[in-house]
Amino acid sequence: MFLQAELAVHKKKIEEVENWIRTHTDPTTSKGGIIALLTGPSGCGKSATVQVLAEELGFRLQEWTNPSNVSEYRADPELKVTSRFNGFLSTSQTGLFQEFLLRANKYNCLQMVGEQGPKDRKLILVEDFPNNFFRQPGSLHDILRRFVKTRRCPLVFIVSENLSGDSHSRLLFPKEIQEELSICNISFNPVAPTTMSKILLRIATLEAAKTGGRLCVPDKDTLDILCSGSSGDVRSAINSLQFSSLAGKLRSKEKGPGEAEQCIGGKDVSLFLFRALGKILHFKSESPRKLTEQHKLPPHLSEHQRHSLLIHPELVVERSHMSAEFFNLYLHQNYLDFFSTVEDVARASEYLSDADFFTGEWASRAVMAEYGSSVATRGLLHCNSAQAPVGFRPLHKPNWLIINKKHRENCQAAQSLFINFCLTPTILQVELLPYLAKLSNPMRNPAQIAFIQDVGQLANRRFPGRLNLEALTDKDPGTLDLDDEVEGDQAGALSPPREAGAELPASQPQPTTFEALMKEEDLLIEEYDSE
Repeated sequence: MFLQAELAVHKKKIEEVENWIRTHTDPTTSKGGIIALLTGPSGCGKSATVQVLAEELGFRLQEWTNPSNVSEYRADPELKVTSRFNGFLSTSQTGLFQEFLLRANKYNCLQMVGEQGPKDRKLILVEDFPNNFFRQPGSLHDILRRFVKTRRCPLVFIVSENLSGDSHSRLLFPKEIQEELSICNISFNPVAPTTMSKILLRIATLEAAKTGGRLCVPDKDTLDILCSGSSGDVRSAINSLQFSSLAGKLRSKEKGPGEAEQCIGGKDVSLFLFRALGKILHFKSESPRKLTEQHKLPPHLSEHQRHSLLIHPELVVERSHMSAEFFNLYLHQNYLDFFSTVEDVARASEYLSDADFFTGEWASRAVMAEYGSSVATRGLLHCNSAQAPVGFRPLHKPNWLIINKKHRENCQAAQSLFINFCLTPTILQVELLPYLAKLSNPMRNPAQIAFIQDVGQLANRRFPGRLNLEALTDKDPGTLDLDDEVEGDQAGALSPPREAGAELPASQPQPTTFEALMKEEDLLIEEYDSE
């Protein structure tokens, strides 16, 4: 039996999960939802925390696992639940999951011979999800709505996320469902290096005592390398420790500029976008030292003398899992708050302009994007000569994303409202609509008139101060949602023509049908004699 003190999780996070379990021991009197969602990177102690707390609080843990027997699964989308009357011998994973969840919520656990513990106090744990839920999340939401109505025993979902932005929690549990079902979302952080080092040292000491010297305790430098190569993943660190602790295999490894050499079994190191930007904007360099003559620049270049960096800018961009162009976009939005002189800002803007020029040609964009990112990041690092302490500065998402989204919505609306003109959205908004805006009554459709007034002429409004931008959090991934932003060549691509009855974005005025206009207006048809 493990104790809370042996968990590699922060005490406040353990208390948060424990308080939620205690609160929902009696669901009939508890307030709020009965479902908890634990998210975080793999190997940060989510499952271990639930198992240890369930053991200490006297809960029976009933866990769902996807069926592994292929013969029990039949890939029939119309067959959801096996009926005992229709003669079917198989069921889908979705049907099995629904049956497990509803039965576990309704019946107590069986008391087997030799087992101890309460039968009525149990906790349902779900880490594996049927594959159909990733294609149709709505089926999971319907099952959870039925589960919440009974409110008998707590249900805990554990979703592991990676730093590259492949977030299953946002797909399976969007914000709307979390608010509707009152799901409590508890986010775990990667294990801190100091905590990881203490755990590895304790494990190595215990194993060395058991094996009688066959395994030796690594030194501090080796532990630091193991911790840096695991990216806060306890399982990965323990696996690396097992390979590295064999007698005669321990060896010290030299560190590069701020990066340790990858250890045996170490996982790929990734960075959240928030932390990747911080490594560039809050960059660190070596302490000042007396330079030798061979390391000094000539007198006419002395103003460009800088201390050696403790980071590798190209490696930071690569580990953010974001395209070079969009990483430059985030830098361009946030770099001003970290400069103290106008001269440094002017030089930095020149480097950003040069980086943008690298990706100007479509044919060479894929090849030159990495060079553009190198010019932008190293240019900003070089131009920030003063590097005055600025303290904490919030990072924001680029305003370009909002403008690009508005542009795509305008293109869709222009194609739908003015489809009879047979023009591209760009020509419609740049040439036709400004001309129609000068006419007194060019259209009868209210939606067309509203769109012409919105797009066909420039607004005279003034925006004092800085725009209200969306803040970038430390858990935002390095990939962009296709619902809000478009990467690469898709940013300038035109959407396919919409039919006249197609829906427009919610921000655009909806067109009025021809039948509605006919009802609103009384048409008078006069007859004339041919004579």
